[in-house]
Amino acid sequence: MSVTQTHSVYMAEALSLARRGLQTTTPNPAVGCLLVREGEVIGRGWHRVAGDFHAEIHALRDATIQTGGNPDDTEAVRTACQGADCYVTLEPCSHTGRTGPCAEALVAAGVGRVIYAMEDPNPQVAGRGFEILRAAGIEVIGPVLEDEALALNKGFVKRMTRGLPMVSCKLAMSLDGRTAMASGESQWVTARRAREDVQRMRAASCAIVSGVDTVLMDNASLTVRADDWPEAPEDGEIRQPLRVVLDSKGRLTPDCALVQFESPILLLHTSEVDTSGWPEHVEHVVLPEREGGVNPYAVLRELAKRGCNRVMVEAGAKVAGSFLRMGMLDELVIYMAPKLLGNRARGLFELPIDAMAGQLPLKITDMRAIGQDWRITAVPDFDS
Repeated sequence: MSVTQTHSVYMAEALSLARRGLQTTTPNPAVGCLLVREGEVIGRGWHRVAGDFHAEIHALRDATIQTGGNPDDTEAVRTACQGADCYVTLEPCSHTGRTGPCAEALVAAGVGRVIYAMEDPNPQVAGRGFEILRAAGIEVIGPVLEDEALALNKGFVKRMTRGLPMVSCKLAMSLDGRTAMASGESQWVTARRAREDVQRMRAASCAIVSGVDTVLMDNASLTVRADDWPEAPEDGEIRQPLRVVLDSKGRLTPDCALVQFESPILLLHTSEVDTSGWPEHVEHVVLPEREGGVNPYAVLRELAKRGCNRVMVEAGAKVAGSFLRMGMLDELVIYMAPKLLGNRARGLFELPIDAMAGQLPLKITDMRAIGQDWRITAVPDFDS
């Protein structure tokens, strides 16, 4: 059966459900699911946190509960869901991890059709979920709204296919392209609304990467701050990203502000350092060196191995420039304030470009006002 406008409408709602899990599902993708029968939505679900039920199971349970049935009773689930259309944003999984295979659960529930947005890039699945469904006589339709689904989980897709996370570099600058005074003073270039927006970006990231100079200069904690995020969940529900500092020579000490907040910290060095006196939530890892610092590629490979899908680089010109020069940035998110800092202030990147032929072109994908500042999103366009 061909894809219809109705399929797109229901899939759009499933994608909206999936977005609810963007900040909590790492290392898993964000997935949404909708069960529809005779034009009526009978069950909704989304993957909420890694290790919990997947989106399809939540939808099956929701549909069963709405009929007064026991969601742990296989027959009650089948009675509630038999013949329904299942709209899911990612191919149902076929393997057993911390939860069972969703494809088999849909077969057991007796759904009539499965409409999907995108195939799972995970080699453990990659079409096997569809094979289970088709073998059971369930019609599989798709892809539907594939581009939207790929955009939703582009970090997961990149990690599965290339072994690297999706990387965004956040920068704040004045109208004349300056990020801080010559002394390093940078608080605050942008206004409160822009800083609130940064908290949302941090919360959607698996890891925040910064350099030791920035951490020392700003006395930074690199956390998601509820006080600067009006829509933040209640205290205790914020998932803090892994905090990663490129500290090649081991300059940080256990009494720095970064360490006082007890969420995981990864300190990356280029040689062995003294690790005595550090608390348990701080881990030290030695990685290869490049241009006098930690190799950006090695950093991202390490984070991918740890299940990081989306990484945010929030650093000074030296670190940001090294990631950009190596082609390690997928997008730049630049907050531009309507002020001038002058020619003595610091620039965005350390980029040793001496001629126009060496310029690095970008493609602007979005530009919008955030309070009194502007947020510019751009992607490298080096092939243009």
